[in-house]
Amino acid sequence: MSEEKLGILGGSPVNSEPWPETNTIGDEEKKAVLAVLDSGLLSGFRAVPGEDFWGGPQVRELEAEWSAYFGASHSVSFNSLTSGLFAAIGAVRIGPGDEVIVSPYTMAASVTCVVAYGGIPVFADLEPESYCLDPASIEEQITPRTKAIVIVHLFGYPADMDSIMEIATRHHLTVIEDCAQAPAGEYRGRYVGTIGHIGGFSLNRHKTIQAGEGGVMITEDSDLALRMQLIRNHGEVVVESFGLEDVANTFGGNTRMTEMEAAVAREQLKKLDGLNSARIGLAAYLDRRLSEVPGIEPQRLQHVNDKHVYYLYAMHYDENVVGLPRDLFVEAVRAEGVELRQAYVRPIYLEPMFQQKRAFSKGNFPFISEFHNAKGAYDKGICPVTEAAYERELIFGNFARWPLTKGHMDQIINSFQKVIANRNVLLAAKAV
Repeated sequence: MSEEKLGILGGSPVNSEPWPETNTIGDEEKKAVLAVLDSGLLSGFRAVPGEDFWGGPQVRELEAEWSAYFGASHSVSFNSLTSGLFAAIGAVRIGPGDEVIVSPYTMAASVTCVVAYGGIPVFADLEPESYCLDPASIEEQITPRTKAIVIVHLFGYPADMDSIMEIATRHHLTVIEDCAQAPAGEYRGRYVGTIGHIGGFSLNRHKTIQAGEGGVMITEDSDLALRMQLIRNHGEVVVESFGLEDVANTFGGNTRMTEMEAAVAREQLKKLDGLNSARIGLAAYLDRRLSEVPGIEPQRLQHVNDKHVYYLYAMHYDENVVGLPRDLFVEAVRAEGVELRQAYVRPIYLEPMFQQKRAFSKGNFPFISEFHNAKGAYDKGICPVTEAAYERELIFGNFARWPLTKGHMDQIINSFQKVIANRNVLLAAKAV
């Protein structure tokens, strides 16, 4: 392979055919949607007290089946996990000046849900192996204003929930688990999402199972469940009917799931175990093959009873061992017909809203107000592990999606080996 000309220099790529697209929608989902269309009931929700307040038959069946799968007392569906996270923050009564500890390396909704209620996101740093929040860093960020923690099980890897829950219990904090990338992932044999006070799952079209859009929150707390249901469905006009004395944050909007989405989600839930098994199997094969590539290492699970479900596949990249800058390595691998990303997302606190401390129309609320002063809270350097991950790691996107095979994983390794074998030629060519 060392004598082959690199694709980036005009040679034949390792892979010249596009990888197959994923489509987990089958006849089951089509029949389910047609049955909803035939019924004429595309949404069963009404913003009035009574049975219709809880949604139509498909929504209620999905919530019951979701609860049964995860062993949860309550499931609350939404039109997206973003909506679910906003409702969860509202349900725990976050308000102006309250602090919520969040991840800096995540989809923005895991953070902006706090800002929406006037709360202050406080960024803890990551553990370098899991890319999930480091319990020691969480502890360092706790102040008398801290009310909750939003945990993200990033890429499908479970966070250190025992340590996090011990901290939360000691400081009387509510824990919300964002499991968008980790459906049916496990920590010490327990499903992620069932360990904190609220767990949330995504049914966005990119996720392991999908309904186009959608999300489901689970909890053991009946009060939290009711409050999320109120926020989902114009709670301000029905809250009196439920006898709640504390109506804080119970106003809402329309963030409800449709009957068609619920029908698709019910069929997709049946496929979750099989789809996860396929991802885990391909990841294990890629782990073994990566041992042949010096300078690039996969994530390693820290406990035998943890389950990584590989929404994304992260790799540690050692530029000194590989002998190529990361950006040039990625460019060369992509020219071999293999999709590869430089890291995940820029640390959230480096985005303009946090750098300028402006979320609303005037002034610096909620970051700087009569309730709080977040000066310097979002400076570059506050989360060094996160910033190093952004600058040094590698990510495969939907590397393990069905119907990919071990042959596609071999293409990944072949492209890595080809680029590394020809690194001197590549460096020379780029230096001209």
